[in-house]
Amino acid sequence: MRTLLFSLIITLPLLAGESEPAAASKVAADKFLASLDPAEKTKAALPFTSDERENFRYTPRDRAGLPLKEMTATQREAAMALLDSAMSEKGKLKATQIMSLEGILAEIENNPLKRDSAKYYVAIFGTPGDPKGWGWRFEGHHISINITFVAGKGISVTPSFMGSNPGEVRQGAQKGLRVLAAEEDLARTLTTALLAAGKTKVIFSEKAPAEILSFENRKATALDPVGVLSSDLTGTQRSALLSLISEYTGRYRPEIAATDMEKIKAAGLEKIRFGWAGGTKPGDAYYYRIQGPTFLMEAANTQNDANHLHATWRDFTGDFGHDLLGEHFSGDH
Repeated sequence: MRTLLFSLIITLPLLAGESEPAAASKVAADKFLASLDPAEKTKAALPFTSDERENFRYTPRDRAGLPLKEMTATQREAAMALLDSAMSEKGKLKATQIMSLEGILAEIENNPLKRDSAKYYVAIFGTPGDPKGWGWRFEGHHISINITFVAGKGISVTPSFMGSNPGEVRQGAQKGLRVLAAEEDLARTLTTALLAAGKTKVIFSEKAPAEILSFENRKATALDPVGVLSSDLTGTQRSALLSLISEYTGRYRPEIAATDMEKIKAAGLEKIRFGWAGGTKPGDAYYYRIQGPTFLMEAANTQNDANHLHATWRDFTGDFGHDLLGEHFSGDH
């Protein structure tokens, strides 16, 4: 088995210390680009206005950018440093573990060409440090990290997608590994607690949809309001919901995650809804949705006998930094 183990949207003004991730990303991007020859740079460096920048995908496919498999060890190290510049330690660990699962799938499916832990692509959009806007993407099967910077306005980290197949590794050297365990366990615990408290409306369907409903759509839109309102929860229940939300925002560095949480709270913590569909026992197929005025978080675990988890975070106006860039950019683009 070929295995490679390797050693993003906020719209409020930058908090103290938040300029550090922007500076760190510029340094990492410059170092990565400097390591490339002209042909490699043609693949990796794309215009900021490129249509490809919003080509959000998490399914197995070829992508724009330079794949890890075509990089030297030094270049791979520089590419992975981009993740360090914006992601938390926990977020980067999840990303590298997801990549390692490709080796497990290669053995299960006997298809090393399709399942390749080095088939993850890095793309730099625009000129690193350009105050008008620039960004980078790290993407492959079950990972889509999209980062946009606009000087003086903020950092965008959505769409943010992570998936895990298998959801739980059941054999081999990594037996027992559950990369997205927290995204599942925190939500199930909250659901069962709400049911025990008589809040049965948290279950909005006995059957889970087959997939997250926002899928790979370039623009995220609000879904039907389902489940229970945060305003109807007790303090303990609301804290549990915030812990679940933090599992998504916490993929990124503390400076970034803190500002995202402030944005979510400022839009109306009491307006956030949480709903569950499907069974509530471990091993049951399920889907859940957290939706507020500004954001959507979805998780679905229905494929492969409910052992294949997708977990996404979208921002209705901030995906790909649209709210940072302003309408004039949208029109020109």
